[in-house]
Amino acid sequence: MKHDTIEKSIPLMSILVVLVISIGGLVEIVPLFYLDSVIEKVEGMRPYTPLELKGRDIYLREGCYNCHSQMIRPFRDETERYGHYSLAAESQYDHPFQWGSKRTGPDLARVGGKYSSLWHQEHMRRPRNLVPESVMPNYPWLEKNSLDYADIAKRMEVMQTIGVPYSASMIQNAVADLEAQAIPDSESDALLERYGDKVVLDDFDGDAKRITELDALVAYLQMLGTLVDFSAYTAQER
Repeated sequence: MKHDTIEKSIPLMSILVVLVISIGGLVEIVPLFYLDSVIEKVEGMRPYTPLELKGRDIYLREGCYNCHSQMIRPFRDETERYGHYSLAAESQYDHPFQWGSKRTGPDLARVGGKYSSLWHQEHMRRPRNLVPESVMPNYPWLEKNSLDYADIAKRMEVMQTIGVPYSASMIQNAVADLEAQAIPDSESDALLERYGDKVVLDDFDGDAKRITELDALVAYLQMLGTLVDFSAYTAQER
């Protein structure tokens, strides 16, 4: 029988397995690039501001995703603890997305606005001062390290090439927008015009004299889950 020939030949078997997997993968994956309905359009979603983008990079650099997920599953125990389940659109500008599969700490998909920036500052310095049972390490260097954002415009250009809708104006004014969000009492009208009025303006690290890595990380955390108005979804579900 022909299958005997295939089973006795490791090279032939390997080629056929790769061929079958490739065809199956193409059938499953290729249509996703052409279907507008794959990601539901959600009002309120926007690209990260320059400061939030730098904060996300620090979040990845420090390995925060190893202990925190950013995806609330559609189960009662999850939604009652964290809020409305996560929407695909909330991750459409994430490369890579931060859904995660392990939670040593809580899910962070809705952490924005839940705590003050002052709380986040102390939490990064000494987590157990706020959550005694926490196993999270201290991150004191974040407030000591000045934020390097000389390359932020180039970073946004790269994100633009993979589909993030940064406009030419956003990229051109990247440095000014980053400083406007992190420096108290700075001119922020242009920033809000480009990114919307939900942008959080604050002295995120408690030091108004300079912009640190802690500024960027807290700015990123403070926007998570704040862009979409979930009251409309809750009303529909009822």
